[in-house]
Amino acid sequence: MEEFKRILVLENEIEARLLDSVLNERNIPHRIRSYYDSAYNGIFQTQKGWGIVLAPPEFEAEVLSIYEDLPLEEEGAAVENRDEG
Repeated sequence: MEEFKRILVLENEIEARLLDSVLNERNIPHRIRSYYDSAYNGIFQTQKGWGIVLAPPEFEAEVLSIYEDLPLEEEGAAVENRDEG
């Protein structure tokens, strides 16, 4: 069984779903774990982020590169610009 390590923290479910989709397309082994806990009504997500991505250490650079290339930043900037104008 492969050893998985924490690669990065995700900020929201949209990031998680998008990254999961890309990693699945590229057949990169991974797990995405949410910090949500119904017993505590999601309090850990406000402290730690939405969740984490786990993957084998040899895929760390590739996962980080894919994450950096996600179009999330551009969408956020476009929304901010519309609000200002």
